[in-house]
Amino acid sequence: MQIARTGIILTTEGYDDCVAFYRDLFSLPLLFQQQQDDFRLGCLDCNGACPMIETGGHARPAGKTIAQNASKLSFNVTSLKVALQTIRNRGIAAEISVNDRGSTIDLFDADGNRAGIREKPGFAAQIDNRKSLSGRPGEIQ
Repeated sequence: MQIARTGIILTTEGYDDCVAFYRDLFSLPLLFQQQQDDFRLGCLDCNGACPMIETGGHARPAGKTIAQNASKLSFNVTSLKVALQTIRNRGIAAEISVNDRGSTIDLFDADGNRAGIREKPGFAAQIDNRKSLSGRPGEIQ
């Protein structure tokens, strides 16, 4: 199978607010939107991946638990400090947390869907570590 493009579909209740959240906070261009009756769909561009936002979900603006939404959108950035300042400038309360996998910022979109931000070097180090363990990218022995 040859994959031409990847993405994820995020089903939301607050469609407009969620599109604005990802488009504006992460500067993701909106590739297209379409509507058929009450159904709405928007497709963003994230460095070649295409996250799609569509109607039909259930909002929990205070944040969804893993049991309520097992998925979490992940964004790797060049500077976590710059990302934190950008988030705070938009009036979103956030902190950098440090764990054994690196430093992250965890937040919720307008519907309460989970999103995580981490620095690219930490992610790259995980990939390099796995390569050194197995000799092949992404494979763990």
